[in-house]
Amino acid sequence: MKYALLNPYWSFEGSIYFGCPEPHLPLEYGYAKSLLERQGHEVLIIDGHLDNLTNRDIATHVAAFQPNFTVVTTAPSYLFWRCAPPELRIPQALVRQLDSKAGTLVAIGPHASTTPTTTLRKLGVQAVVMGEPEEILPQLAGKSCDEWREIASLSYLHKRDVYVQGVPHASDMATLPALEWPAEMIRRHQHHHHRFDIPPCGPGAEVETSRGCPYHCSFCAKDNFRNRYRRRPLAVVLDEIDGLLAQGVEYIYFIDEIFLPHADLLEALAARRVSIGIQTRIDLWNQAMLDLLGRAGCVSMEAGVESISPEGRALLDKQCKLSTDELAERLIYAKKSIPFVQANLLDAKLDDMRAVDAWRRHLQRYGVWANAPVPLFPYPGSPDYIRKWGHADEQAWERAHAHYLMEYKAFSDIQEDQPLPLSQLERDPTSHA
Repeated sequence: MKYALLNPYWSFEGSIYFGCPEPHLPLEYGYAKSLLERQGHEVLIIDGHLDNLTNRDIATHVAAFQPNFTVVTTAPSYLFWRCAPPELRIPQALVRQLDSKAGTLVAIGPHASTTPTTTLRKLGVQAVVMGEPEEILPQLAGKSCDEWREIASLSYLHKRDVYVQGVPHASDMATLPALEWPAEMIRRHQHHHHRFDIPPCGPGAEVETSRGCPYHCSFCAKDNFRNRYRRRPLAVVLDEIDGLLAQGVEYIYFIDEIFLPHADLLEALAARRVSIGIQTRIDLWNQAMLDLLGRAGCVSMEAGVESISPEGRALLDKQCKLSTDELAERLIYAKKSIPFVQANLLDAKLDDMRAVDAWRRHLQRYGVWANAPVPLFPYPGSPDYIRKWGHADEQAWERAHAHYLMEYKAFSDIQEDQPLPLSQLERDPTSHA
């Protein structure tokens, strides 16, 4: 059978989304393609974002391919599933461009995982995968809608009835292959995510060494996707990295929810000529491991501190055992071997802003960047959302979005435009037609 895996051309005007607007490798589609091809299926990845394709361009490619299944994602890439744009305007606009030659339409992503019936309704697709999609998509092949009842982690519309089956899926990381990308795709991927030390000279790439996180911070919407911490086999990760290096990649950003200090991986990276970026918690690293991280080629570290007060960190369920002064000391030590170190701060509404400004200035004197505290969006499915309103329902995204706009008048320091209401965004979707 034939599968078309679509990544739209993403734009974020009027959105609360403050993640990186650049294209990133669609890791979820890379894994799915490998697993589908193992079963003899024909697969086409169409990346509108990386290839700068309009929705009409994408629809034309799909019509020429004539797939049995067309898959659309609701977030730019795995990297941003935890902080995806709340609105579905971009996938909505793409789905409207597709015709009957697209076959059965399936959605994946954080919206499909957290609010499957809402996603079915808003996108007008036949099915959505709840959780990680790689191992579920192959199960659709050769089955009629009547037989979809055998597939867990699937929600779908059949004969006017909506079915929600099982819980969000977690893939077996031991069986996912080392990804291989076409040389032309890597050549076009010049973006180096969250890198600030030098301008890019060669291609960048994204890789994951693990999924999930052993912590349960209140603001993190991971419980319905990429939840339980799982490492990929080291040999598989290194095969993938070596393939990228052979294609000229000079910088790799690890998209792990939390990049933990594993000496075996760091020592292997130190033996290779590559620069890396990570996102982690500084309280998990001692001085010796930070030294090794520097030798492994780390040039960019995002460290989740979130709050400068013990009360704020407790409110966010950080389970941090270090004091604020100790966190600062460890960040400053990291800067000795890592060119760019950032402490990520969130607005927990408990911290004195004068104290926050003083703490930021202290770090900046040592070359460590700390952002202005970012407003907390209560993502549906996160502990914060559940505490406020319970489990996500049909109005979950609208409720969270309206609350966010009501609570905050200023947003991220990288957002210039005032966000628009969710209903307006989805009523007048940007189509990149």
